[in-house]
Amino acid sequence: MRRDLVKDVPAIDWPEEFELSTYRAELAPAVHSLMELGYREGGGRVPALDVWQQRFERDPEYDPTLCFIARDAEGIVGVAQCWTSSYIKNLVVHPRAQGRGLGRLLLLHAFRTFQQRREGFVDLKVLEDNRRAQSLYESAGMYVVRRELVPE
Repeated sequence: MRRDLVKDVPAIDWPEEFELSTYRAELAPAVHSLMELGYREGGGRVPALDVWQQRFERDPEYDPTLCFIARDAEGIVGVAQCWTSSYIKNLVVHPRAQGRGLGRLLLLHAFRTFQQRREGFVDLKVLEDNRRAQSLYESAGMYVVRRELVPE
């Protein structure tokens, strides 16, 4: 899916219950645990912590300032892992924080950040049967972009 960044991004009003920060290596175990939980509920899996962390931190598109982390009083409840290519690699919200608009806030924060970086759009991939995620993305102004497969 894609979000055109030429269009306005709504203002973000972070609730006091959430604190926003960016990725630091010491947060890797907690971020990894949330990713595992998110993938378990949404399909797929995450490699072991050491493999995941090495792949994440050594990826050519890695920038710790583009991995947005939301915390509440109990710990990390949301992660939007973005790449420098204006791509949202992962968006995960802990079940205890779902339904409170956190996923939308993280998306909007990512959109604003890429807008400030003068990007034209933001992309992400979502499974076709993940209607809950698609609804969230559509509510934030994203739309489906399909690529035509070219026979080899």
